Amino acid sequence: MQVELVLLVLSLLFFASIFTDKIGYKFGVPALLLFLAVGMLFGPDGIGRLFNEDGMGYMLSVGSAQAIGTVALCIILFSGGMDTKLSEIRPVMAPGLTLATIGVLLTALITGVIIYYIFGWLNAVASVSIWVALLMASTMSSTDSASVFSILRTNGVGLKHNLRPLLELESGANDPMAYVLTTTLIGVVTASAADISILEIVQTIIVQLVMGAVMGFLFGKGIVELMRKVQLSNESLYPIMVLTACIFIFSITYYLKGNTYLAVYIGGLVIGNSKFTRKRQTRSFFDGLTWLSQLIMFLVLGLMVHPSELIKGEVLIPCLVISVVMIFISRPISVFLCMLPFRQYTRRDKAMLSWVGLKGAVPIIFAILCKAGDVAHADLIFNIVFLCTLVSLIVQGTSLSAMARKLGLAMPPVQLKKLVHFDIDLPEEIESSATEMEVDATMLTKGNMLKDLSIPSRTLVIMVRRGEDFFVPTGQSELEVGDQLLVITDNDAALAAQYREAEEQEENNHWGFRLINDTKDFLKERWHQISHPKKKHPSPPQSPTPQSPTSQNPTPKPAHKTNDPQSTAPQP
Repeated sequence: MQVELVLLVLSLLFFASIFTDKIGYKFGVPALLLFLAVGMLFGPDGIGRLFNEDGMGYMLSVGSAQAIGTVALCIILFSGGMDTKLSEIRPVMAPGLTLATIGVLLTALITGVIIYYIFGWLNAVASVSIWVALLMASTMSSTDSASVFSILRTNGVGLKHNLRPLLELESGANDPMAYVLTTTLIGVVTASAADISILEIVQTIIVQLVMGAVMGFLFGKGIVELMRKVQLSNESLYPIMVLTACIFIFSITYYLKGNTYLAVYIGGLVIGNSKFTRKRQTRSFFDGLTWLSQLIMFLVLGLMVHPSELIKGEVLIPCLVISVVMIFISRPISVFLCMLPFRQYTRRDKAMLSWVGLKGAVPIIFAILCKAGDVAHADLIFNIVFLCTLVSLIVQGTSLSAMARKLGLAMPPVQLKKLVHFDIDLPEEIESSATEMEVDATMLTKGNMLKDLSIPSRTLVIMVRRGEDFFVPTGQSELEVGDQLLVITDNDAALAAQYREAEEQEENNHWGFRLINDTKDFLKERWHQISHPKKKHPSPPQSPTPQSPTSQNPTPKPAHKTNDPQSTAPQP
């Protein structure tokens, strides 16, 4: 196939995937599920048939898909480590690592045994050995935090009781554990019965995990020291240096017989929690690179699958049974057993942790390893794992927010608006956040000067953007509707609450919403009178429109006068 045609098809795939993310955001559907759908649409059973007689999906060999998945997963785990803050995960280190190791092992064991009996009961295919069943379970034993947090952020839901960092640590650390289980069991399945030794299996797992952790830590520290001492003439090269470090850690750990994925995660954790030049730009670079990796990885997986094979009885029936087992049996049992020593977590917390066993691309990549290793029933394993992942994304992914609210664990996340019109980089030692806000008419009801604004304490407006012009304000600076304010604060919660309050007030004060609400109240009253003609019910008292203390001001807090000290605010 011509290179130009391949590039054209790839660009169409990328455009389709990018725009489907908008749909997923609106309806609360995981974006990664839509990426898979796009890949399947262009796959061998879809539009791919138009390109050649075999279908476009056959353009990708198993080896090519494995290579793409390996590189993508390497970048995703490294970026996840960089985004993980040690200060947040330190209090949950013990339960997180317990879930990521013992929890994965228990999930694989319970699910594997049940899978073995499921296939024996259904008699859908030729006899599946216990080792093949354990291998299939191991590929699906890890969770995908990226999908979880994406869904929760989309629906404006946070988690109480420090559950977010716990899930973040578990999902980042359980992929390496699932990988070492998968690769070890592939070796067991492909070996003869005489070569199988439980002691050697345990030794292999321990050596890989320890070596991966040590290599990730040491090389991560070494890369940080190198970046501190080397001064590059081009600032754009710093993110590329970090990317090179990611690839180096992965490669060198492979040749040292360590767990490569654990090494890159810990390496990213060490680098992300260290100070180095152009750190913010590096994070932004890896955010984009991570999304690109996820997009490519899910598209490739979608291109490889044959939907016509997924609906066959020998695949569909075991998949549905296995999905029920993993969602309602193996994952809850492993979570509750692992969390027994940690009394601070309630039953509701454990129930939420059990429901957040969301599957992502990792199980499918591990299933590709089975195909590359010529494992018995490799095609069956791939199809079942792929379909189980879809079921998990649909069932658990679309109900995460509702489950969090039902269990009483949902809370509004502390989230400030991202910088769009300004670009500043605050050192990590400064415990402050930079955000921006747009001036509207409500904010100017008490006056149009900066000093008349009511802002939370420990918050400063340090720059104003008006059109294409920028200026540093003072307390006497006059503001206009549409001005963009650069705000520095170390009181994130108060400022975020003020944003939410202002938005709610603006929504409630909109004439359209008032008209709809008044109409609804009128219809309810009339329906009540019609449905109860014999009883005279007094009309419900017409409560006056609530006048919030903030009706003239976006915050209930007393105005914080920022006079001349604003002029001494540091320039970005």
